[in-house]
Amino acid sequence: MNHVVLYTVVIVILLIWISTRRNPFMAFVELGKELLHSYKFLLVIIGMISVLLLNKYELQIEQNMHLASDYTSVFFGLEGHFVQTLQQIFYAPWLTPIVVFFYIFMLQAVLAASLGVYLLEKNRLMLYATCYTVILIYTVAIPFFLYFPINEVWSYAPAGVRFIMLDVFPNFEQEYRPLSGLNNCFPSLHTAIAVATALLAFRSGNNRWKIISTISAVAIVFGIFYLGIHWLIDMLGGTLLAVVSTSVAVQLAKLTLRSEETSLPVRSRATDAR
Repeated sequence: MNHVVLYTVVIVILLIWISTRRNPFMAFVELGKELLHSYKFLLVIIGMISVLLLNKYELQIEQNMHLASDYTSVFFGLEGHFVQTLQQIFYAPWLTPIVVFFYIFMLQAVLAASLGVYLLEKNRLMLYATCYTVILIYTVAIPFFLYFPINEVWSYAPAGVRFIMLDVFPNFEQEYRPLSGLNNCFPSLHTAIAVATALLAFRSGNNRWKIISTISAVAIVFGIFYLGIHWLIDMLGGTLLAVVSTSVAVQLAKLTLRSEETSLPVRSRATDAR
């Protein structure tokens, strides 16, 4: 996974630079300043890191609970061969590497870059809203992963779906699977995070970032079906979670910040770049 982390860092740097036309490394300086001068932001960051750590150890918690529930057949009964049909329509060898790139790298890259973009633009409202969104999404999703397990589409034989990810990333099960359980399908976190970052980008006023995050979200949502990972219901659940979480997160950000903090002007260079 070291190469995944390295490539993700490079992508984050490029995304911040493209979206703000400013030195992306200054985002780290702004992050340090915000952490030093705002205990509110420090608490929010601690909360976000805590929920991400909880998600990391969710698989161990699930194993210790010894739950035997499996609702995969219910989803298959509701939507049938939707994913199989989509795979058959769109599959192309040249398209697979592109889809895998967005699925593996762009989700966390766009999320991390969001923080950098909003830090450089002094957009505290969107900065806090992004952190709150992550907290809300994982807080809602983790109980579903524990008590409402749904297996990935490709692993359910009656669905007739192939795991196309292995065409490009043959070691996926060994390198990536420890981060995401086979039965952690509903709601789709890839959908929730990708759609949420795009929705917040639309609120930010940064046109470049809006375009980038939207393209990424569309590619990722398409990718969860193309690769044979998620059910249609997973995507719908993730989309609903993104809409609700971002709406609540923006209101929480407004309550957290003082009125003068939520309306700080965006740096002129960022504005001129739009």
